[in-house]
Amino acid sequence: MTSNQNQYLKFGAVTALILVSLGYLAYTGVQDSKSYFVTIKELNGMGKEAYSKRLRVAGNVVPGSIRRSGMRVDFMLKENELTLPVSYTGTEAPPDTFKDDSQALADGSFGRDGVFHAKQLQAKCASKYAPQPGQPGAAPAGDAGKSMSQNQGSPSTGMAN
Repeated sequence: MTSNQNQYLKFGAVTALILVSLGYLAYTGVQDSKSYFVTIKELNGMGKEAYSKRLRVAGNVVPGSIRRSGMRVDFMLKENELTLPVSYTGTEAPPDTFKDDSQALADGSFGRDGVFHAKQLQAKCASKYAPQPGQPGAAPAGDAGKSMSQNQGSPSTGMAN
């Protein structure tokens, strides 16, 4: 072989090795970041398969079950009549909306100890962010069926009666 052919062969081999390496890293990165959303009922029925996958489980936080210890938070998630113990040890503190009866989404893995070990935690507030009747900002009970234009007052002055 000539020297040019030898250089092209070496260059091709190095390029192929780099491409194969990048492909492998991309594949393993996708596999590591992939998570499956399951219900508590589905999680209980997965068997041994549950221990090897990254999972996401949602439910309502059982009132009185939240126990904090530094950055670790242990609590129970409830879905219908089923409950699931969860231990969160993420790098960030739980969100402010994480409270009793809030909806929570835990992302992590199910351990052989029967506890879901969460690395990420999301929570929605249990309230609807709407004032309840009788609270400031709520419409008076007698005006609930009226439209805004009906509550405006007389059309000539624009002032309320």
